[in-house]
Amino acid sequence: MRLQIIVSRELAAAESAVVTIGALQAGTKENVIPDEAVIKLNVRTFDTEVRKRVLAAIERIVNAEAEASGAPQPPEFAILNRYPLGYSDPAASERVANVFRRHFSADRVQQVGPTSASEDFGAFGAQWEAPAVFWFFGGTDPDQYAAAKAAGELSMLPTNHSPYFAPVIHPTLQTGVEAMVVAALPWLAE
Repeated sequence: MRLQIIVSRELAAAESAVVTIGALQAGTKENVIPDEAVIKLNVRTFDTEVRKRVLAAIERIVNAEAEASGAPQPPEFAILNRYPLGYSDPAASERVANVFRRHFSADRVQQVGPTSASEDFGAFGAQWEAPAVFWFFGGTDPDQYAAAKAAGELSMLPTNHSPYFAPVIHPTLQTGVEAMVVAALPWLAE
């Protein structure tokens, strides 16, 4: 439970981080005390210094809890996945947004702010030393979306990584393919 207070108690209001406890596994039977427990966390930040502080706080808190509980061994820490910060090149983003507005119409293209996604996207542009652009496209049933919007409950719609996320095949698949092709056009025309 203490891990959940890292964001609210150890970061300034202008700093952003997400600490998600995605899995807790201990034991196999209700009447046998387990000899180990595994906690899997996901940490997302927009700033590398904030990330360092959050990771240090996680280690400090887990070590202190183990010590306070009289654990026979200190906790072990292992990084399972690491995703670099996602960065969309501003010039490339504008190029893609302009071609999307022409193809899909301006009312279907919106600029969004930073998102705390756990994505391997951040590695692509950096590894290839190429401008990269990250975008979203909707997959929610249009009638379900309209009802949620009318009720002021858009944030209640399930998104990817939710067990309730179920994008509709059409027009999602067509929109996704069109977006990939259309986004490549400005560079293919060079």
